[in-house]
Amino acid sequence: MDKYSTFKNLNKQDSALLLGNVWNAQSALLFEKLGFKAIGTSSAAIATSLGYEDGEKMPFEDLVRIVKNIQSKINIPLTVDIESGYSRNTSEIINNIVSLQKLGVVGINIEDSITNDERNIVNAQEFGKIIQTIKSHLSNNHIKIFINVRTDFYIMGLANPFEETLKRIKIYEESGADGIFVPCIVAENEIKKVVESTSLPVNVMCMPNLPDFNNLEKLGVKRISIGPFLYNDMVGNLEKSIIKITKSRSFNSIFA
Repeated sequence: MDKYSTFKNLNKQDSALLLGNVWNAQSALLFEKLGFKAIGTSSAAIATSLGYEDGEKMPFEDLVRIVKNIQSKINIPLTVDIESGYSRNTSEIINNIVSLQKLGVVGINIEDSITNDERNIVNAQEFGKIIQTIKSHLSNNHIKIFINVRTDFYIMGLANPFEETLKRIKIYEESGADGIFVPCIVAENEIKKVVESTSLPVNVMCMPNLPDFNNLEKLGVKRISIGPFLYNDMVGNLEKSIIKITKSRSFNSIFA
């Protein structure tokens, strides 16, 4: 079975896929070593690690360079977060996706909000047409890549996120999405209803009040993302270590 088929099956199996989110080859290799079945990039973690803000502030070429390096080192499926596609032009978004697929990437996340000076949600019907065009091109050219569509009402803190998310899921499913990603949803009753509203596998993300993995599986969630939070935790601990060194004027704290 090829990596694409393996990844597609992982998104449909009875047990939820815990996806390791990475920012470089070292983090990817660590997740693989620890038995993770698939990994995905975190756009926020990669951008921050390279000195950029999240929200497509990082050049797409930098993302490709990191992805190429990760892909060359691992043996498990890799999916890539492309934010809003790194373009407002659908043909360019398709070219970006194809360039990643040629590196061996088996899936992408694409979101229905864009960031200029601030983040804005896009029109659902228009975004659905973009997804439909992408899927049509991929299908017509026999390009296999899993399109996980992220909808951002929860993560942006917009009004009526549950109702608006359900509306968007229906549109994106009809447009050909392979999966639905709803970051920042945490209420069990809402997660359950989201899962019941679609035949597509539902993806949630690490949050302080997110149910544990066993409960998420019972609710029907198929994919659980770590997002940038392990990276943020690592950087926070690095800062604490540096402060200890400078305050104690000694390296003893490293070896304690």
